[in-house]
Amino acid sequence: MIIIEKTVIAQTGKETIIERDETAAELKARLDADKALATRQAEAEAAATQKAALLARLGITADEAKLLIG
Repeated sequence: MIIIEKTVIAQTGKETIIERDETAAELKARLDADKALATRQAEAEAAATQKAALLARLGITADEAKLLIG
């Protein structure tokens, strides 16, 4: 992946733009972040499925469950 870095010198307003390849450390960090996001999304989907199944077993709607919580 190409990284584009922009720096600005505050006193002069001069801008510098550099394009470079992603380092191995940046690649690992990006892949780790992508994996963590996918894990959180899968966990959220599993929790939503479990919640829906429980509500169905109890015979109440999601709106009724919200009323019970507060």
